[in-house]
Amino acid sequence: MSNPNPTVPQISDAEWTVMRVFWDRGDSSTGDVIDALQSRTDWNPKTVQTLIRRLHKKGALEVAAKNGREFVYRPTVAENDCEHAASQSFLGRVFDGKLTPFLANFVENEAVSKEEIDELRRLLDRAAADHQEPEEQAS
Repeated sequence: MSNPNPTVPQISDAEWTVMRVFWDRGDSSTGDVIDALQSRTDWNPKTVQTLIRRLHKKGALEVAAKNGREFVYRPTVAENDCEHAASQSFLGRVFDGKLTPFLANFVENEAVSKEEIDELRRLLDRAAADHQEPEEQAS
């Protein structure tokens, strides 16, 4: 399936891991990212370099500076924009774009805490209020 938002590149699971470092830290060198991922992954530094190159080629990262032979990169896309594009892509691929079956599947098959249910209820109530017709709001 094609990307629902062509301005946001589709990124792989491994690329998500790398992008989270940039979103958390901001401008970072390849070495900074390798150091940050050392405790979280067993990736070879060359793997991280390859992932950064791919993200740069896709337009998710841009060169912010060059320090000698080392480049400093910065994200060109916001985390929430990538999350939105990925969730829309997933919803379209797996649930034919339908939110209700997705939520039903999730709630019925996952251990959802009372706090999460309360938060979902608040979000749905707010969405319902935002979608009221003008004459409904006046009464």
